[in-house]
Amino acid sequence: MKRCVQIFSRLRGVLIVTSLALAVVAQESPSHKQNARPGSSAATPASRSATTSGSAARYSYEFTQPQFYLRHILIEHDASGHGKVTFERLNEEVPIVENLEISPTALGRISALWQALRFLDSDTSYQSDKQFPHLGTMKLTMTDGEKKRTAEFNWSNVKEAAELTKEYRRIADQASFVFDISVARENQPLNAPKLMEAFESLLKRNALSDPQQVIPLLKEISSDERLPLIARNHALRLLAKIK
Repeated sequence: MKRCVQIFSRLRGVLIVTSLALAVVAQESPSHKQNARPGSSAATPASRSATTSGSAARYSYEFTQPQFYLRHILIEHDASGHGKVTFERLNEEVPIVENLEISPTALGRISALWQALRFLDSDTSYQSDKQFPHLGTMKLTMTDGEKKRTAEFNWSNVKEAAELTKEYRRIADQASFVFDISVARENQPLNAPKLMEAFESLLKRNALSDPQQVIPLLKEISSDERLPLIARNHALRLLAKIK
């Protein structure tokens, strides 16, 4: 029964999925801008300049803005990109928790940014002089042995810190799409066309962590006869764009 309530709650989020693209745009700049299933297989990082599979370091990104559609995001992972992503949506009480496998390509970018910041050895404040609290609060945390540091800010002029938060936001948006389309395939296939439109919007704005990681899922969608033909054809077009 608890599982049914949880699925019902999540389905409401699918009905307003188009607000996701608008919310993300609002967070990309101060001028009103602002994975699990396709990455479920183990991934070995292609670039390990800052992290290695044998490292005990742990990393996390947290975003909070109670008025946004994705009002709370928490991404936690180890040096190999294994972890979980948790997100809470507007007007929903039950958080969604999905296993996370960051792709080698994305992990390479993320690792390089952590290294460039020299995060644990630095006490630099990443908060810009000008405040943008309406865009939400972000927290970056790294733990390695007895060392731990958290940096909190709502806007940063430090290039590496800003890029790192964008990388994690891409992970969250990709995971959100994967979850929504999976629920739609099981319970509400008529929502699939709108979800595919939202996915294409993310793809065009380079707002996905690694589109290559979603290829297996798009192939499944393109041949899933439970879904409307328009959604299946849309998946085929997106596959061609990604390839």
